[in-house]
Amino acid sequence: MTPSTAWKEDVATDDDARYAAYAARMAAVQKGRDAKYGDKGRALHRKQLLAARAVLDVKAGLPAHAAHGLFARAASYDAVVRFSNASMDKASDRAPDIRGYAIKVKGVTGTSGFGTPAATQEFALINREVFGEPRAGAFVDMVEALAGGPLSLIAHMVKTRGLVGGLKKVAALAASTKAPFSGFANESFFSCAPIACGPYACRVKLAPASTTVNAAAADDWGKDVADRLRAGPLVHELQLQFFVDEKTTPIEDASVNWPTPYLTVATLTLPQQDLDGDDGRRLAREVEGTTLDPWNCLVEHRPLGDVMRARKAIYFASEQARGAVFSDAPPTSNSAHS
Repeated sequence: MTPSTAWKEDVATDDDARYAAYAARMAAVQKGRDAKYGDKGRALHRKQLLAARAVLDVKAGLPAHAAHGLFARAASYDAVVRFSNASMDKASDRAPDIRGYAIKVKGVTGTSGFGTPAATQEFALINREVFGEPRAGAFVDMVEALAGGPLSLIAHMVKTRGLVGGLKKVAALAASTKAPFSGFANESFFSCAPIACGPYACRVKLAPASTTVNAAAADDWGKDVADRLRAGPLVHELQLQFFVDEKTTPIEDASVNWPTPYLTVATLTLPQQDLDGDDGRRLAREVEGTTLDPWNCLVEHRPLGDVMRARKAIYFASEQARGAVFSDAPPTSNSAHS
């Protein structure tokens, strides 16, 4: 399974219009939750569980296909991380959900994915190896239906997939969110969709260097991390998984799991820190108010595929609506994201 540069994106002539429509629909979902909670938050991953400081150490001597952009040379970067529940609602941590681990690597230099000067490299990861739908349109349809409640989601799935197919899809979604979660210190997190690595393409994984499960932590996953960080550091390995061919590692279908091996390219360390004081609360506000957008990246790591291209417009609309603070020079309009 030799990494290949023969990948390509299937960009349609109506992409800009479709993605703008997706962004408007997701913005409506976000606005509805803003009204429900009386604040301005994200459409998804609305409940921030914890924010923490981190350091990313890029390994030396990486193979040629990995040594691009952020990973071109050994270096150490300051970073911040955000842990979240994926839901559009602020539910109990015991409620079935997918979890998010977002990383903002600071101090990078170069050109961003928007063509503006880059200041950060951002990763948005979840504890699932594949995306719930092959392409963005079906995912937006699902989120829009789910915003209306469980019965709305069931009706949508049955309408679009038939009775048997629709009920099977609802059952699969329920099973995915009910999968056991052992905490942010113990789980692996994935980009699901690919990004570039120079002339190559890859997916991203964050894998724990060691695991120690705390069964009592399910009531408050943020407290679990905070308690651990008061006692000592937490370490994950940042890994890349490379494209080899379109059949095995498709760029446009985010629901296909790639079988290629992962390569460790960096170590992400959350140093010992106390997040319960004033500094921790300031950091939480800073991270909640900033961008955590895979398109805030070095151009060498620009996102790839339909799901990622749609995120350009969707994330920007969300960031505009909640008044997010950009670390990089922001694009001047939504069209720069489309």
